[in-house]
Amino acid sequence: MTAQEPAYKVDALIAEDIDTYLALHQRKSMLRFITCGSVDDGKSTLIGRLLYDSKMIFEDQLAALESDSKRAGTQGQDIDFALLVDGLAAEREQGITIDVAYRFFATEKRKFIVADTPGHEQYTRNMVTGASTADLAVILIDARKGVLTQTRRHSYLAHLVGIRNIVLAVNKMDLVEYDRDTFDAIVADYREFATSIGIDDFTAIPLSGLRGDNIASVSDAMPWYDGPALIDHLETVDIDLTSEQDKPFRMAVQWVNRPNLDFRGFSGTIASGSVRPGDAIRVLPSGRTSAISRIVTMDGDLDHAVAGQSVTLVLADEVDCSRGDAIAAADAPPQVADQFEATLVWMAEQELQPGRAYWLKLGTQTVSATVQPPKYATDVNTMAELSVKTLGLNDIGVAEVYTDRGIVFEPYADNAELGGFILIDKATNATVGAGLLNFALRRSQNIHWQSVEIGREAHAAQKNQRPRLLWFTGLSGSGKSTIANMVEKRLHALGKHSFLLDGDNVRHGLNRDLGFTETDRIENIRRVGEVAKLMTDAGLIVLTAFISPFRAEREMVRKMLPEGEFVEIFVDTPLEVAEQRDVKGLYKKARAGELQNFTGIDSPYEPPEAPDIRIDTTKIEPDEAAERIVDHILGMAGTSK
Repeated sequence: MTAQEPAYKVDALIAEDIDTYLALHQRKSMLRFITCGSVDDGKSTLIGRLLYDSKMIFEDQLAALESDSKRAGTQGQDIDFALLVDGLAAEREQGITIDVAYRFFATEKRKFIVADTPGHEQYTRNMVTGASTADLAVILIDARKGVLTQTRRHSYLAHLVGIRNIVLAVNKMDLVEYDRDTFDAIVADYREFATSIGIDDFTAIPLSGLRGDNIASVSDAMPWYDGPALIDHLETVDIDLTSEQDKPFRMAVQWVNRPNLDFRGFSGTIASGSVRPGDAIRVLPSGRTSAISRIVTMDGDLDHAVAGQSVTLVLADEVDCSRGDAIAAADAPPQVADQFEATLVWMAEQELQPGRAYWLKLGTQTVSATVQPPKYATDVNTMAELSVKTLGLNDIGVAEVYTDRGIVFEPYADNAELGGFILIDKATNATVGAGLLNFALRRSQNIHWQSVEIGREAHAAQKNQRPRLLWFTGLSGSGKSTIANMVEKRLHALGKHSFLLDGDNVRHGLNRDLGFTETDRIENIRRVGEVAKLMTDAGLIVLTAFISPFRAEREMVRKMLPEGEFVEIFVDTPLEVAEQRDVKGLYKKARAGELQNFTGIDSPYEPPEAPDIRIDTTKIEPDEAAERIVDHILGMAGTSK
């Protein structure tokens, strides 16, 4: 280009070059990968070096980085590359990674999204988050330390969530004088472990994130290494982008798109397979069938859509379909079940409580679920299957999971979108676990509700009463059983059909195998709730007198019954008053350490936040309390006290 050529022509050529560059950039494949391993293996430094060597740092960022590096007291180098990724103040102060940091960079051949995941065992849950969307995992090992427990745990988790491309990056080779024997010994040790967990192949690369050896180009410091540099491998590793498109069509419905009366579509991201207008589909879990009328996007209608695309599907028929449902190929639908075997990764400080109801979120589906006592937990060092009663922080185990209704699923190995889920604590709304569905239990497919001629309405009409469950809760010694007994006597005198389930009496038979741990208390209430539900189905007014210390379990029982049939009665007695009564001498034993897990002493009681009826036993006698309860449930009084 000469100086005499007009400026507009120069501008046009520049614009043409930019358009060409952007077009080429858009056609590049995308690789998502994570760096993981033990603490201080150099994950953040490695990513910082990748960003630096791929020229993805602006001049002002570089200047700020150099300034931050000086303040951080970096020795032996001008730049602390870890500071590019460790963005949290706490991370920079402690020199560790706490949260998952995502960074984007690109080379001439490929685009990348890399997740820097924490190495500390305390933050393993964040590593699982990063691994869930990754195509490749870079497992870092400090050449001075070799294979550690956290290295094994992260490798196991990466393999568990379906990552099949593994890079073993033996880092800090400069600190072992680039010794080949050290590298070979680490690779042999890792290979033995990898084989035991099903990792058949991996790529081992010796490198130094700090010095840049074998990062962007093969280093002269290790002439004995004849493999690729890390970036070369990341640019050329084969990612099977067609496998998901070859599977049967599935799409979870995220949103019903109804902008006006003339349009109704179902929006979501295609999880697997492909779809065209005219294809026969099935909506699950209802099983209704229809056909695709249109495939709508912001850029217009499509004649073909594949896995990974976000679309709105218009059906040929008016089919009941909403968020949480799935649209699938009519001749190859996914399964629907409510009982599963699942692999769980526990992510909370508080242990798993078998039998407690958690929210289970799988794609766009959210259901209530309970986890049974684990079949076993896996020792990540030996791969031994350990006998356990629960799961603690970072434990990995296998357990049965029951949901309150059927959900659309596929085994995680076949479809990550319809096989991976999280568990959410109902009280705190915190994510406490992540899971992979392995298969549906056969009994979930073989057991069906039997249709009966005489239903609960007929049973209730025969008894001329509305079924109720009167749930008395309160501390031991509060007077629950006394008041419940008086209420039943009054109901009986009025000709009502009732039955009293008392906590102590039930433990002599139905629940004689249960103790008083938190897990056993949860199971105790679950069983009583199921029995009480059957009794209300028979048209009875059921009374239960249980401490039932946890709100979550009382709410679980409430949800078993039709709206309005569960009546929570809080027998509100202060601990000191209940302890003064101590008719059975239980508080005395608990205070002396002779009785463990006693509510109010060394086990918590969670009082109802909004009970249907509250009885303050310091202000009202049991007979008056019973009269008020009967008046309330029979509709003779408009308020409760």
